[in-house]
Amino acid sequence: MEAPPGGTAAQEAEDEPLLLAELKPGRPQQYDWKASCETWSVAFSPDGTWFAWSQGHCIVKLIPWPLEEAELSCKASERKNRGVKADVKGGGGAKEKTLECGQIVWGLAFSSWPPYGDKERDGLPAPGRSCLILATGLNDGQIKVWEVQTGRLLFSLSGHLDVVRDLSFAPNGSLILVSASRDKTLRIWDLSRDGKQVQVLSGHTQWVYCCSISPDCSMLCSAAGEKSAFLWSMRSYTLIRKLEGHQSSVVSCDFSPDSALLVTASYDTCVIMWDPYTGEQLRTLRHVPLPPALDYGSDIHASSLRSVCFSPEGLYLATVADDRLLRIWDLELRTPVAFAPMTNGLCCVYFPHGGFIATGTRDGHVQFWSAPKVLSSLKHLCRKALRTFLTTYQVLALPIPKKMKEFLTYRTF
Repeated sequence: MEAPPGGTAAQEAEDEPLLLAELKPGRPQQYDWKASCETWSVAFSPDGTWFAWSQGHCIVKLIPWPLEEAELSCKASERKNRGVKADVKGGGGAKEKTLECGQIVWGLAFSSWPPYGDKERDGLPAPGRSCLILATGLNDGQIKVWEVQTGRLLFSLSGHLDVVRDLSFAPNGSLILVSASRDKTLRIWDLSRDGKQVQVLSGHTQWVYCCSISPDCSMLCSAAGEKSAFLWSMRSYTLIRKLEGHQSSVVSCDFSPDSALLVTASYDTCVIMWDPYTGEQLRTLRHVPLPPALDYGSDIHASSLRSVCFSPEGLYLATVADDRLLRIWDLELRTPVAFAPMTNGLCCVYFPHGGFIATGTRDGHVQFWSAPKVLSSLKHLCRKALRTFLTTYQVLALPIPKKMKEFLTYRTF
């Protein structure tokens, strides 16, 4: 492995992801253990105080974060699935909860519930009180929305005709929820209007695997079993463009924290980084087999991608592929800077404040990995601040030097 600029191979080795904890479900006696045990989705709450884990068998675990220090210091801690609502206390004294969803759980998404007015609304959080909610996408096409602190069911949303594969809340707290389904549609729900379905987005010809709302809430990306990803307007709910460049099914997508970049991952073994405003391809990151000296015992090199996500500062990506590796990519270098062996990986997500990555597997396990500590440069912080409210076209119209425009639009790093 090549050493990073200004560093040594030994220093880079110190940045390899370390397995901090692995949580394993106990064997539920009432289920066939070999069926439907996958962890299709993992999620951290936006404030980083809760972790949700679809551990298979129709069950979601809500775990307060951070984990107990004793749990993080050991490499594997088993959670017995006893149906008890309070197993473990996290750092803040909150208790772990178990949500019995009644169907296989495919998608998870957190949001905050704002303190609405002073009128009592049946079945909803008390007026004037803010709380966290969790949406769960189910095998029968339903979406169930829960209050995290109490484990109480708030909504059951019906409309999809097949599996709800992914969910995404608008990050601005508006309680707009987007769902992606095997029925080849996306649906827009407004929880502030009692879960009203406000739009159906059609156009995909295959199952929709993934949906992601940009942090500025202006755009929505969807990935289906097609070679192109769709980019939609969150203001008009119309298609902006198709992003074409992959050679096989696109299965995962994510926006950068400043909404200036979009990444898509495909079974073609590539991640493409796009400018969502112009549709231009900026980078292609190819997953290639490791040299024999770095091969972690894998007997296959089918590098079909399963999941991709941005780091919180927007300079790194994490990917999970079928070659049994978690990779961390430096966008400036365009290469992986760290690897970790993981078997049967399905999904990955960064902790909102950085430092950790959570991954889910086909075995129903969830693993927590250390991630490189990143200190962003002042110029990147300035770029990130500007790009949160300036589109690419607005940057290009500024009376500034060409090199500065290239930097602000991520043509250079």
